[in-house]
Amino acid sequence: MKRGLIFGLALCGGLLGGAVFIAGQSSVSPKAIETSVNRTPELLGRAWRLPVAATFNSDVTWQTNGSRCGPASIANAFRSIGEEETTEAQVLEGTGKCWTGFCIIGLTLDELAEVARAHTERKVSVIRDLTAEQFHEHMKHANDPDRRYIINFTREEIFGGGGGHHSPIGGYLEAEDTVFVLDVNENYKPWLVKRERLFKAMDTFDGDRKRGLLLIQ
Repeated sequence: MKRGLIFGLALCGGLLGGAVFIAGQSSVSPKAIETSVNRTPELLGRAWRLPVAATFNSDVTWQTNGSRCGPASIANAFRSIGEEETTEAQVLEGTGKCWTGFCIIGLTLDELAEVARAHTERKVSVIRDLTAEQFHEHMKHANDPDRRYIINFTREEIFGGGGGHHSPIGGYLEAEDTVFVLDVNENYKPWLVKRERLFKAMDTFDGDRKRGLLLIQ
């Protein structure tokens, strides 16, 4: 995501508590980002070798503006499973979403599922209202090459600031109980975080509904 003001947009990933925000770069500092998550070279190297992460070829295509993390996440996930639509524009084509170039108030998880279903014959499921144990079970499947998870979470719980966001999950390091998040925001880049912290960031409200997971299989 490039810096700069974007008029009247909500932060990526939908509304936070129903309020409208002026989008643009979040107020999270580079130091806060660096100290909030794990990016040690050894652990990142192991994470990129996980079965699902490996299909991304150590490459994430960054979202083109602050409101389009959802379409960027779908495009990256589609690329990793061999679908033809691998850009934001392609996954949005024909959906009627974000036609101005911006997703004006962000996309909810359900709206993102509609976008995904428009360009794949794979099963697309919205999974929300999970317990911590149920989230753990899904993370145990995050290394299955036939599955792609996209998580909707709030950055506040992890970085101490920022709004709602979507990003693909690259896999799960079970021994460390750590999830690999392929952040589509260039300023954050992919990072690892303890499963419990990521669950807390997901177990928050976007409007009147909980955030959650999008599963493509």
